Amino acid sequence: MWIVLLLSLIALSAVLLLRYRRGRALRQAAQQLAQARTQQGKRLRLSSPDQPLEELLAQINGLLEDRERETRQLREREESLRRQIANVSHDLRTPLTSILGYLQLLEDADLSPENRAHYLEVVTSRAKVLQDLIGSFYDLSRIEGGEFPLEVSPIDLRRCMEPLLAGFYEDFEAAGMEASVSLEEGLPPVPGDPAGVTRVLTNLMGNALKHGSGHLDIRLYRQGDFLVTSFANDAPGLTQEDIARVFERFYTADQMRSGQNTGLGLAIVKALAQRMGHIPFAQLENGIFTVGVRWNLLK
Repeated sequence: MWIVLLLSLIALSAVLLLRYRRGRALRQAAQQLAQARTQQGKRLRLSSPDQPLEELLAQINGLLEDRERETRQLREREESLRRQIANVSHDLRTPLTSILGYLQLLEDADLSPENRAHYLEVVTSRAKVLQDLIGSFYDLSRIEGGEFPLEVSPIDLRRCMEPLLAGFYEDFEAAGMEASVSLEEGLPPVPGDPAGVTRVLTNLMGNALKHGSGHLDIRLYRQGDFLVTSFANDAPGLTQEDIARVFERFYTADQMRSGQNTGLGLAIVKALAQRMGHIPFAQLENGIFTVGVRWNLLK
């Protein structure tokens, strides 16, 4: 009888001691959790081993890491949005200011016919810049929102590039650029929407025309399971930081934003290429900037 009572007391003491230790561990964890709410990187730890509580704290620590990651991503998106708003505001304001200025000059009754024609030409040019900016932004929003219709079919990239390059040839010459073109023959087709592929290639050529200088190397070739279209030119002022951002909306590495560049051309390249299942890329090596697309082969 006394032995049974003694054993019961020992068991009860052990249970109470275990509850006390767990209670203290939980209180410590609660204090740490309160600190973790205000201190980034804070994690919960037990002062003594307890497997069930350790498993619970592992789950809580995982939730804390998820929250911190989401907070970082939100801040990055907010910062990116602020930059985009500032850039597009500048790109809209620059041609608008120019248009308003020339419209005031056109009100002069004594303006010569030659000057009037010149001013009207400038107003038309600036209005087209605005039209292109608004149109590009609308198209990019539709592409990223999945509202841009794409009908995928086999595409012969060489046949697609040849007439586009012919159309850009005089523009390259007028810009003082020496273009060398190498398009491999007999390449297999790639899956893509005809209008989408044309838009991607046109934007890549337009980007080379606006920002390239000196020698421009245009290539189409096979690389393993991909076809590659690449546009490479001298870019002495470009940095690796620029390369990391060239596909961002409204980003331009130009030191002076003239209002002639919307900063949306490569963003559209990225969005369209990815929608069609391909891989846009950009790299900078020894002062040579290369941008293009790796096209998956038709399966």
